[in-house]
Amino acid sequence: MSSGAILITPYFSFPSISNSNKFPRPKFHSSSSINYTIRCSTSSPELPVTTTERFRYDTPLTGGAFDFEKATTSLTRKALACPKKVTIVRHGLSSWNEEGRVQGSSNLSVLSEKGAMQAERCKTALSDLHFDQCFSSPIARAKTTAEIIWQGKEEPLVFLDSLKEAHLYFLEGMKNEDAKRIYPKEYTTWREDPSNFCVDGVYPLQKLWGRAYEAWEEILLTPGENFLVVTHKSILRALICTALGLGPERFRSVDINNGGLCVFKFNKQGEAMLHSLNMTAHMYTDHIYRY
Repeated sequence: MSSGAILITPYFSFPSISNSNKFPRPKFHSSSSINYTIRCSTSSPELPVTTTERFRYDTPLTGGAFDFEKATTSLTRKALACPKKVTIVRHGLSSWNEEGRVQGSSNLSVLSEKGAMQAERCKTALSDLHFDQCFSSPIARAKTTAEIIWQGKEEPLVFLDSLKEAHLYFLEGMKNEDAKRIYPKEYTTWREDPSNFCVDGVYPLQKLWGRAYEAWEEILLTPGENFLVVTHKSILRALICTALGLGPERFRSVDINNGGLCVFKFNKQGEAMLHSLNMTAHMYTDHIYRY
C-alpha cells in the first residue's frame, strides 16, 4: 500500500508512510459533517465501517471488536441455532466458607445466613434481565443459591451433575490449617500446583476439565438465547478456562468471589467471548445489571 488514510469526521489524516518506519504527526481537520467512515487507499467510498483493511505489516484496522470468530475453539462441535449469552454465578457464602474448611464436592456445607443475603442481592441485581433457563449444581450451597435467585420463575431449575464441585477426597471437610498439617504434601500441591494434585492415580482437575466441557455442551445446546448458571468456584474456574482455551495449569489464574457474576457471549459456532469477569458491584451497592 503506497498510502493510507483514516477519514473520520471530524478526522485525522495520515500522509504517506511507505518510506518511513514511524507514523507522522496527524493533522486535525474540522468539519460540520457527522458522517463517519473508515477508508484506506484501496477502499471505495462505499466501504462499510465494519470492513477490516490492512494498514501496514498486516496490522488489522477496525473500529472495534465486532466479531470473535475463531478467537476460541467451538465448545459444541456443531452450529448453534442462534448466538447465546451465559451468566454464571458463584454460590453465596457457605457454612464451610465461614469455618475455613475445604469444601470440594461435599454436600455438608450449606448456604449461611450471609450467603442467603448475597443470593438475594444477586436476584435483585439480575431482575431486569430475562433468562430462558437456569442451570445449577445439585450440591446444597449452590442449589439453595439458585432457588433464591430463580424464585417466582415459571421455568423449573435444571440441575446438572457436570456443574458439581471438584472432588477433593480426604481433604474435604478439613479445616485448612489441619489439612496443611496432616497432609502437607497433598495440601501444598493442591494450593500451589493444583493441576498435578493426584489421589490414587486420579487427577481431580483433569476430571473437572472434562465435566466443564460436558456442562458447556449441555447448556449451549439447550433451546434459548440467555441462560443463568449457578455453581462453585473450582468448576467455575474450569468453565472460564475451557471457554478461553486454557488448560488445568491455568486453574488459579482467575478468581471469583461468593456471589460474583461472570458473563460469556457465544457466536453460532459455539465460540466464546468473555464479556465480564467476577462482577461484584451488587454485593456493595443496589446496582442493577443491564447487558
